[in-house]
Amino acid sequence: MLTFKGRAFDTCRAPSADTMRRWRASPYRAVGVYFGGRGRACRSQPQLSHRWMRTVRDQGWRVLPLYVGSQSTCVFARHKKNVRIGRHPWKQGTAEARDAVKRAAALGMQPGSPLFLDMEAYAYGNKRCARTTLLFVRGWNREVSRQGYLPGFYSSAESGVRHMERSRRAGVRDLPSVVWFARWGVRNGLHSEPVLRKTAWAPARRIHQYAGNVRERHGGRTLLIDRNLMHAPVARID
Repeated sequence: MLTFKGRAFDTCRAPSADTMRRWRASPYRAVGVYFGGRGRACRSQPQLSHRWMRTVRDQGWRVLPLYVGSQSTCVFARHKKNVRIGRHPWKQGTAEARDAVKRAAALGMQPGSPLFLDMEAYAYGNKRCARTTLLFVRGWNREVSRQGYLPGFYSSAESGVRHMERSRRAGVRDLPSVVWFARWGVRNGLHSEPVLRKTAWAPARRIHQYAGNVRERHGGRTLLIDRNLMHAPVARID
């Protein structure tokens, strides 16, 4: 398992290889890319290819692959309500996991790589919705694991990540191997997140997204990014 500890950024559309080269002047050394999923905001990814993955790897970057699949039935974001989980959540999660693995492999990501399921904030206190969402996530996780990849999970700390932690404490199986929690406007930290026990998803299994929609300029190029601190697995690229 290949891991990285340090700062990372994610951005909706993968930057050009030249921009990535210029951004070596930044404090970041890992990048989150949205490689698939029907809920992905930036469906067009003209830069993202196997060649791009190899190029940025050779530039010294680590890659965090994000898959924005079907969203919770009680998702808050209005623009995600048209891609909600259907009537057969486990089956749907399994099918989308197969799609994620297929797309990851086509980009040169080898087994052992983490694939992060992006589940936007939802009303986890709604029991019926929480049950459906958890079934989808668990089905996705099991299939990703079966095919040799690591199932990761991105969500807001106060909804999806709290839900996963409560499920972990309850002894639920087929949970994510890595958590990427969004809590903005606080000091960045991997082990100070209040919804997670310090022993949960440790060691080297956490990413904290601590700021979002920030414009930064490095090497003469400006990007709109989210800022992250991480100690977690990254993609193995052939």
